[in-house]
Amino acid sequence: MATATATSVRTTTASSNGADKKETIDLSPIEVGIMRIPILSDSPLIVNRFSEKAKRQLLDKAQGRKSPRQPKDPESEYQAAFYRFEDGGYGIPAIAFKSATVGGARFFSAITMTALKQFLFFKGEVGLDGQQLVRIIGEPRMREDVVRIGKGTGTELRYRPEFLEWSAVLDVVYVKAALTKGSVLSLIDAGGLGVGVGEWRPERDGTFGTFHVDQTQEITVVE
Repeated sequence: MATATATSVRTTTASSNGADKKETIDLSPIEVGIMRIPILSDSPLIVNRFSEKAKRQLLDKAQGRKSPRQPKDPESEYQAAFYRFEDGGYGIPAIAFKSATVGGARFFSAITMTALKQFLFFKGEVGLDGQQLVRIIGEPRMREDVVRIGKGTGTELRYRPEFLEWSAVLDVVYVKAALTKGSVLSLIDAGGLGVGVGEWRPERDGTFGTFHVDQTQEITVVE
């Protein structure tokens, strides 16, 4: 458990007889709780990291340059779509789980999404590209999809990693004055059900990337 440093503010006001009256405002430390929460998939996860090739193509377009057309390389496109750790493991940005949980606030009237952004935080491990990632436990396979490109009727084949069954452990920091442990778990469940993570999740009119808190595993409170 971590706390913020207590703060005292002293103010001076004038009394009715002209003498100064001193008042002290004591602000209590902000107590935060830390939980390690296991989650389990309800539907497959599709990962799609924005590749360096795609970034170069966007830059070329913004600068008025025509990107040279290259032959389709399914394996290279598939490998480039992973979020990876230095040890070769797979991940997904921790912010994706915060976004899902914040979106889960829509299911409850007791808290708003705006407030929840300030009360709840998700920590991860640093990946190869410097992002905070949550480690994904599971075996990926190559997925081939026909996708529409632009606003026209053009189509293209895309190759991305898909985890049919997956799990993860979320390191969650929350403000104890605003949220109970049970509330945090309920919000994560709601986000996993109605928002999801990754490509084609419920928030994006899909059915992928859904999950729930794995109550068969130990939920650890970190002191």
